Amino acid sequence: MQSILDQIGGEDALRALVNRFYDLVETDPRGERLMRLHLRGHGLSHVRVEQFDFLSGFLGGQRYYAERHGDMDLRRIHAHVPISVVEAEDWLALMDRAIEETLVAGPAVERMRATFRRVSLMLVNDLGEWGMPTPTPKAQAQLQ
Repeated sequence: MQSILDQIGGEDALRALVNRFYDLVETDPRGERLMRLHLRGHGLSHVRVEQFDFLSGFLGGQRYYAERHGDMDLRRIHAHVPISVVEAEDWLALMDRAIEETLVAGPAVERMRATFRRVSLMLVNDLGEWGMPTPTPKAQAQLQ
């Protein structure tokens, strides 16, 4: 059975998707908060590479990220980043737009979108220590 990565066109298609996504983060108003979070870290150039490497393994291809970092535990990777429902939804909206602009539609793409939604909402964390509002009870229920 082909991996999702193979079904969407392989590494070239994934690289185009990641680059388009971060182009949108840099230019679309919904990317402003995401860009600020990345600029507090290693910056967008770094994250373009890391996102490609992670998604390659996540979608069934070469596990570049795990080979370099030892694992692909998304909660651990994002533990230092304050992620609200707003950032998760912004990430999803921009990724959805990048998918529409770079990939053909089909069952693999729909599975990928559903997985991205589940994982993005799973990463919403307790923001109280960051001085930011915590997710609403409704948003918390979506994480369950």
